Amino acid sequence: MSTPRFLSLPPGVERTTIRTPMGEVAALHATPAAGGCERQPALLVPGYTGSKEDFIALLQTLAAAGRAVTAVDMPGQYQSPGFVDSEDYSRVGLGRVVGEVALTLDVGPVHLLGHSFGGLVARETVISAALPLLSFTLMSSGPSAIGGPRADRAQSLITAIGQTRTRERLERIWSEHLDAPTRESGVSPEIHAFLRERMTANHPDALVRMAEELLDATDRTPELARSALPMLVLYGEDDDAWPPEAQSAMADRLGAERVVIPGAAHSPNVEAPETTAEALTAFWNQVETKERGGV
Repeated sequence: MSTPRFLSLPPGVERTTIRTPMGEVAALHATPAAGGCERQPALLVPGYTGSKEDFIALLQTLAAAGRAVTAVDMPGQYQSPGFVDSEDYSRVGLGRVVGEVALTLDVGPVHLLGHSFGGLVARETVISAALPLLSFTLMSSGPSAIGGPRADRAQSLITAIGQTRTRERLERIWSEHLDAPTRESGVSPEIHAFLRERMTANHPDALVRMAEELLDATDRTPELARSALPMLVLYGEDDDAWPPEAQSAMADRLGAERVVIPGAAHSPNVEAPETTAEALTAFWNQVETKERGGV
């Protein structure tokens, strides 16, 4: 899971609730602390077991470039209510919600970014072509199902939750399997408390279904490439989820720009926020310049 290094909201960032036809979505919304929103907005989607807080370190810097930026919890994640039907947690279903959020913002075409599993979800939004977008960024996300130790951990969580899909079960999983490793990682008491709260606030059905979707995702790179949308593939040089070489090859297949963040692993938004924000702002500004017919 991504672990934010701080939780206090920077100037210009506020908590909000976005109401869509598919339900409420919890969000962080950032606007420039000074000046207006002269640039087009951005929408950020977190990964599996993540949340909008994973982007806190980026929001102020991204907004300072003159754009509104919104980070969300997907349905069933942390502070967003879950679906009644667990089948709605498919990549397609969640991608539909992301599209509804973008439309509900009512700010015109947006720059869409998905981190990790959020990338697999957001690409469904792009492929559906249900709304106009300015660009799409895959951050630390691959072309298909995740593998390696992270796949093992996702499968272990599915097994641990089992058929007893209650928050009491999540409390037990935290106590028995996650509490000690989290403490040993050296996080502050505040971050430790947040990680516990976030994990146990997730909807159990969402955790199971999202993990299943993460483990059986097929390669939809050719369909994504046909969208002809400006794209960026951004990842840390030491990413331990999808191999960097797999993400690089995906960028080539997409005809996308590629940025490798030095000193970062799977969460450059947390591990190197200023470098990541600079790369995103440069890409988004370049896309808007081309849209206006500039050079």
